[in-house]
Amino acid sequence: MRDNSCQLIVGWGEDVRENRGTESAYAGAHKIWRIASGFYSLLAEGKNRSGANRSLSMTREQAAARIEELRRLIEYHNYRYYVLDQPEISDEEYDRLFRELVELEQQFPELITPDSPTQRVGAPPLEAFPEHTHREPMLSLDNAFSEEELLEFDQRVKRFLDLPSDAELEYTCELKIDGLAVSLTYENGMLTVGATRGDGYRGENVTPNIRTIRQVPLRLRAGENLFHMPPAVVEVRGEVYLSYQEFERINREREAAGEPLFANPRNAAAGSLRQLDSRITARRHLKIWVYGVGYCEGVEFRTHWEVLQQLKAWGFPVNPHSRLVKGIQAVLEFCREWSRRRAELDYATDGVVIKVNEIALQRKLGATARAPRWAIAYKYPAEQATTRIIEVRWQVGRTGVLTPVAVMEPVPVGGVTVSRATLHNIDYIRQKDIRLGDTVIIQRAGEVIPEVVAVVMEKRTGQEQPIEPPSTCPVCGARVERVEDEAALRCINLACPAQIVERIRHFTSRHAMNIEGVGEKWVQRLFELGFIHDPADLYYLHQHRGDLIMLERSGEKLVSNILNAIEKSKEAGLARLIFALGIRQVGEHAARLLAEHFGSLDALMNATEEELMQIPGIGPETAHEVVEFFARPENRQVIEKLRAAGVKMEEKRERPAAAPFAGMTFVFTGELEHYTREEAEELVRSLGGRATSSVSRATTYVVAGPGAGSKLQRAIELGIPILNEEQFLQMLREAGVSPPTK
Repeated sequence: MRDNSCQLIVGWGEDVRENRGTESAYAGAHKIWRIASGFYSLLAEGKNRSGANRSLSMTREQAAARIEELRRLIEYHNYRYYVLDQPEISDEEYDRLFRELVELEQQFPELITPDSPTQRVGAPPLEAFPEHTHREPMLSLDNAFSEEELLEFDQRVKRFLDLPSDAELEYTCELKIDGLAVSLTYENGMLTVGATRGDGYRGENVTPNIRTIRQVPLRLRAGENLFHMPPAVVEVRGEVYLSYQEFERINREREAAGEPLFANPRNAAAGSLRQLDSRITARRHLKIWVYGVGYCEGVEFRTHWEVLQQLKAWGFPVNPHSRLVKGIQAVLEFCREWSRRRAELDYATDGVVIKVNEIALQRKLGATARAPRWAIAYKYPAEQATTRIIEVRWQVGRTGVLTPVAVMEPVPVGGVTVSRATLHNIDYIRQKDIRLGDTVIIQRAGEVIPEVVAVVMEKRTGQEQPIEPPSTCPVCGARVERVEDEAALRCINLACPAQIVERIRHFTSRHAMNIEGVGEKWVQRLFELGFIHDPADLYYLHQHRGDLIMLERSGEKLVSNILNAIEKSKEAGLARLIFALGIRQVGEHAARLLAEHFGSLDALMNATEEELMQIPGIGPETAHEVVEFFARPENRQVIEKLRAAGVKMEEKRERPAAAPFAGMTFVFTGELEHYTREEAEELVRSLGGRATSSVSRATTYVVAGPGAGSKLQRAIELGIPILNEEQFLQMLREAGVSPPTK
């Protein structure tokens, strides 16, 4: 297996004619290689024995010529190996070429360029990813969950284009890859930026990690399909993914190392692409399918199918199962075919993307704030499988809730081998009459979380046993209680190790204190080693810096990043802190209401149930849980440790004397360009208004951006005024707030 690779580079202007196919596009390079290899085999006869003798005898000019030649040869063979799966030389011959290139670049380091195959192995870790703004937005797609919805889409398109209902449009059908969307920017044919989709307008610049993907060309190859030279600037859009085989290999390694397993290939691909250390990414063997272009300077395409052919000519992998069809019935046939055949693939596909082929029609159709009108994503029905329950284990969460998990005979579901599935709670078990030893139907809900959905009653033998809830905690042995009016069972021991670990994990999570780098693995290790016993102990980890460096293979840099992230979280704000404490019944929205009303943690700690219930949105259950939480000495002790560590416990608000948004309630939905949703909500509050997460008749305005969904629909139904982002910005300007320039 080749560990170092690049993509095709055979020079500008080679013959690449669409009708001759991609393989013939590289015949010229193959011919060059045959001539060159014949010449260099003569050199190898005498000089290859002495290793670096050849490079040592070269002038800089000779080395530059040979380096360029080696790069083209290596990338040609990378293309044959990784994209076409048709290698022409042995691994030994390939390795010889690569070693020679490494030797020459070591001797002449000034000749190393970013597009060299040697630059794919990964770079030193970054502290964070810089932001990247897409030149053309990466919009979402509307979904269709049935054939009826696809037929409606076809009719909707034809009505918009003023075409007869029986007209047959050309569509492209492409498999919807379940991975991570990326945008690759090429300037004058050279890869300059690889970025994640992000919110569709701005993503993260992950270029060092993109370079490690062997199928991504570092330099485009332009032919005669449409133009001789590559465009000055082009954004290529694609989906990064992991094969099932690679996903299983990574999880085997993580299991052997005692690390938490990835839930599915998509999560593994996303985590790998967002590694700050690209050397780790390089070891994960990510792949990519490209499916289109965004901004493309000075180039006009006639059809989307033409775009796909040009992407092939540039050396990109385009999914071979894509198909150009005529009429919606052919689209339906394609969707049926791949709903049946998707199990044949070694990667996850969760649907089919259907696009109007003619680009002039795409322009006429345009887009909504969220998605193009000329495309739709058909989602496959959830995949199901049949297996048998072997045992039931009870997992303990941060609030002590025990969740039953079925351990089953392993079975493939959606390309992933599943051996565990949630049973939700004891009421669900009884409602479905699920028993130990039952043959059951499981499905991956949302293609992610496996769950037991039904019992195959005809498979019962009479040997099955009822599933009994535990009377004691499976982790600490404490008594288990069922709270009145709840389906959940709870461990009553607040010192239960499982609860402690889960509480600390919650404290560090993205919507709580947002401590980057301190995930499940770190929390578990730190707890087991005795460094942390509650969330406040995180802020004293600097006292163990030396021990942490010795424990962590990545060394001082990673430990420094984690300690810096912990220090930074001290300024997270009161609302995040309240949510991070893990008070029952207090989610993000309730935490924001409490922070806004009381302004400090001390004031909240001393509040009565009656005072709490006076706050709109805080009910009696929440009020009771808040008072109960702060009444416990162990919780107050943790809070005092947080205070001593310097965690900010007051809400920073500078309300203007005038409150121009007083009496107004805003709801934000979709993505905003100038602010995050949290920033926009905070601005509204600072101007005297309220920001809520749900639309009701009390809502004054709904601000809708790209990706707006059910909240926008609810606002339309209730007749609530809807603002776009520019209208909201104008309200801010009138209130004396200047929006940032983005």
